[in-house]
Amino acid sequence: MTTEDTRRSVTIDRATTSHYIATNPRAGTISVGDGSDTAFTPVELLLAAIGGCTAIDVDIVTSRRAEPDAFQVVVEADKVRDDEGNHLTGIEVTFRIAFPAGDGGDAARDILPRIVRQSHDRLCTVSRTVERGTAVATRIEPAELPAGVPP
Repeated sequence: MTTEDTRRSVTIDRATTSHYIATNPRAGTISVGDGSDTAFTPVELLLAAIGGCTAIDVDIVTSRRAEPDAFQVVVEADKVRDDEGNHLTGIEVTFRIAFPAGDGGDAARDILPRIVRQSHDRLCTVSRTVERGTAVATRIEPAELPAGVPP
């Protein structure tokens, strides 16, 4: 069942040819493009979403024990074109995290493998959705024209 608490959305508005602005319900924006400039491509956004989702899970749990000295997540994949169409293969998430010496750092290092595994296996909505192969439905609705634009 979908409720206001469970529904997630973004709106994509065209800025220019092959350049768009994605806006979330909190008015945050990010540029999306075709790779011809610095804007993120849709594939890069997908990889960022996978990495960001699992980074949040891991950071919340480990930083309760110690503030990391270094924290980086790298997400890589191969884009292929085959009989099934364009898609990614070999998606790999690499954590590069260092914690300080001492009891807190030791506790963070000890929990790290477990929380990485939990994030992958059940917590990260993004990677779980990708792995499950959730269907994507599309539809077309009439657009509302801005004021002053003739139909």
